[in-house]
Amino acid sequence: MDHELIERIKNLKRYHNAVILAHNYQRGEIQDIADFVGDSLELSQRAARTDADVIVFCGVHFMAETAAILSPEKKVLLPDIEAGCPMADMITLEELKEAKKEFPDAVVVCYVNSSAQIKAESDVCCTSSNAVKVMRAYKGRRIIFVPDRYLGQYVSEATGQELILWPGYCATHSWIGPEDIRKLKRQYPGVPVVVHPECRPEVRAMADAVLSTGGICRFASEQDFTSLIVGTETGILHRLRKENPSKRFIPASRNAVCPNMKRTTLRKVARCLERLEPEITVPQEIRRKAKKALDAMLALT
Repeated sequence: MDHELIERIKNLKRYHNAVILAHNYQRGEIQDIADFVGDSLELSQRAARTDADVIVFCGVHFMAETAAILSPEKKVLLPDIEAGCPMADMITLEELKEAKKEFPDAVVVCYVNSSAQIKAESDVCCTSSNAVKVMRAYKGRRIIFVPDRYLGQYVSEATGQELILWPGYCATHSWIGPEDIRKLKRQYPGVPVVVHPECRPEVRAMADAVLSTGGICRFASEQDFTSLIVGTETGILHRLRKENPSKRFIPASRNAVCPNMKRTTLRKVARCLERLEPEITVPQEIRRKAKKALDAMLALT
């Protein structure tokens, strides 16, 4: 059945001149049918460079929005319209406007894991891999960092800058606890530990490296080790094992599974290509402002 479904997806993709993007946290079978696998911004940038007419974004809502911001001339589809991001939902437009009124001289730095509305109300975006570089460009300025307090804490520690942190967080990464790392270090003595900056500070403190998903993938291919403990959403293990078959990858916690990322299935991908829906669009005025914040980031990195 899966083989027939995969063939159907391939045929529909050719017929509609579509490109399939899959985030590193997607199910293995979704990553395997994708044209590109990576982090959300990297995928959106890749999509903007292709000549595809249709983008199928296998991820969550804010990622498809980012693709629509960067590729307004393309039709952007999200296989499951209910695939959202709880962290992105932890800040509303009204709340951000209130924070800006409270700190009128502050620069608003917005993690790319946020809605198009929040991006549009921000001065500059950042990713987990370039947040430190972006922040250093605003040295000496007051900064409101939204919405992830743990990434913000990591950046503050790395740069020595004091930030006004929003109390948002990624529930999936918060499930990785220091007790998980301690247990694995006892079980696998000497094995290096890498974790995502969305992890809690006490978990980051126990890691050998704190890296974005793209950074973890590069670390896995470039560093000389036989085993690696990986502290992020477990979907990335599929890509790591596929690209590094001779190495062993151990999840820091098997509970670190994002239910929204796992909503995408092969059947939903096929259905969205058949119907060309659900389509994700961003109103022109919001798109223009959000793109300005993304462009400001790209100019700094």
